[in-house]
Amino acid sequence: MTSSPATSSPSPRDWNAIRAIVRKDVTAVRRSKAVVIPMLAVPTLLLVVLPLAVGIAARAQTGGIERFLSDMPASLRDPIIALPAPEQLLVLVNGYLLAPLFLIVPLMVSAVLAADAFAGEKERRTMETLLHLPISNRDLFVAKLLGAYIPALAVSWGGFVLFCIVSNGVAWPVMERLFVPTWLWIVVIFWVAPAVALLGLGVMVRVSVRARSTQEANQLGGAVVLPLIFLAVGQSTGLLLVDLPIALAIGAVVWAVAIWLTARGARRFTRDELATRI
Repeated sequence: MTSSPATSSPSPRDWNAIRAIVRKDVTAVRRSKAVVIPMLAVPTLLLVVLPLAVGIAARAQTGGIERFLSDMPASLRDPIIALPAPEQLLVLVNGYLLAPLFLIVPLMVSAVLAADAFAGEKERRTMETLLHLPISNRDLFVAKLLGAYIPALAVSWGGFVLFCIVSNGVAWPVMERLFVPTWLWIVVIFWVAPAVALLGLGVMVRVSVRARSTQEANQLGGAVVLPLIFLAVGQSTGLLLVDLPIALAIGAVVWAVAIWLTARGARRFTRDELATRI
């Protein structure tokens, strides 16, 4: 059984070693089509293809959504009804209904990358090398977490930039102005979404430690992450209807749960557990 080189007492983090492991993990992810394709396919569909299709459809649309709007809360319905008919579909779908699906992206991407964090090392037969690195258990866990968290944020924020460019660009002939993002969505993107990504990591890193392959990690983690995805979608639409202080408070709750879950996983993480599952 493999033991940690140095874990008996707290010590400063070895950021050089952490950065080296993060770079190695990011390089491994970039070379793995099995990880890259699902990681990019869903964000591309949600944040590029759908807003493009809605923008094209809105150019030929002159009405017909009044019945749908009548079933919506007045706080959301009234500002949309006040707009010219060609703008209503764009603002409703790209500005409100489609945008909440963004929270799927950080959760799904972080889950895919975290599933590969340790299970991928076992598949690539590099776990023995990882276990013998002169780095503490704590720093190894941090490195693996950052190796999934940083790309998840990069994909999420990059996808959101594309979403804004595509939504505003395709809608410009109709809107003749920028209509996304709103201030509330800035809070969602830069405050709530990173917390959601960390929440997914807190679940999936522990699953990846126990799994013997990336496929097994995805299967085990899906039972936990999929309900979180459905919850995120269900609650995110309501998030758009609240004011900024409440949105900030919701994000704080998600951060608290995510940090607790991640810290709990860090305390339980040991090389011995990894070694027994090679």
